[in-house]
Amino acid sequence: MINTIYRLSSPKFFEEFFVEETDFNKIIVRPKFLSICQADQRYYNGNRPAEILNQKLPMALIHEAVGEVVFSPNNNFNVGDNVVMIPNTPIEHDDVILENYLRSSKFRSSGFDGFMSEHVFMDEDRLVKLPEDINLEVASFIELISVAVHAINRFDSFSHERKDVIGVWGDGNLGYIVSLLLKFIFPDSKVYIFGVNDERLALFSFTDKRFKVNEVPDDVKIDHAFECVGSNKSYAAINQIIDLINPQGSISLLGVSEYEIPINTRMVLEKGLNIFGSSRSGREDFLDTVRLLCEFPDLSNYLENLITNKVDISSIQDIDKSFKLDYHSKFGKTVLKWNI
Repeated sequence: MINTIYRLSSPKFFEEFFVEETDFNKIIVRPKFLSICQADQRYYNGNRPAEILNQKLPMALIHEAVGEVVFSPNNNFNVGDNVVMIPNTPIEHDDVILENYLRSSKFRSSGFDGFMSEHVFMDEDRLVKLPEDINLEVASFIELISVAVHAINRFDSFSHERKDVIGVWGDGNLGYIVSLLLKFIFPDSKVYIFGVNDERLALFSFTDKRFKVNEVPDDVKIDHAFECVGSNKSYAAINQIIDLINPQGSISLLGVSEYEIPINTRMVLEKGLNIFGSSRSGREDFLDTVRLLCEFPDLSNYLENLITNKVDISSIQDIDKSFKLDYHSKFGKTVLKWNI
């Protein structure tokens, strides 16, 4: 079977590649909706070191996607089933280390081809069946939601029981998703959002309080915190968290930075703080995410507010257009309807 894969050959240049697929022990999925991530944009715009680009390109981008099963060699999936595809691809099992932290694991659109292809050949455990009534446009970025779910699950296992106030730093997509999930998972907790943009903060109407980071009253205190800022701005966010958090609080780091970030370790020690990082997600997190979307239907309504661009993809030119459109969007997700 000849499969068409749409790979980024060099920054801002996509090409068609025709690949002969021969492994029919895998489940074949036709992508339906995909969502662009900041990591995809870094490759598209060439904002990675030259040696990394030379090593990884050409490569198909996008690791957030849902699709429809068109062939299954077993009875666990039926033709026509809608599924979310898991980009993390472990090649070994460890009884202690989770699949998304194994150094041997591969990740689509980072170590090998993502989901921008005519068909995707997947192992059964890299797929999760979706309910028929799910919003597929929202489901297209379940991967990003699952990253937040993973961090919150780890937070719940690490943190102490006093969760009166949880603060979230970062008024972008991830901060929105983390804040929203916290409100549903911990309904008795107050969630405060800390950001920099009035227009974006206004979208966090479901939180209990909203603060601009340079206008936080002196009496504000939190029990735990999530940092969803990233880049060189992580420095200010993490140290503000350390200032405002109560003793023995937990701080979840989620923002990705290309820089070394200095933090106030003296106060970390004095307050006995628990700081932990979370990255990516695994199969169990995808299952938990789908369960949450089914358990709390209102979640999808809030998450739909994140979709700021919708692009029908029928050609390589449309792919290029979608990345340019997404790049100039200050907030939200760009969802691609895959007709190519």
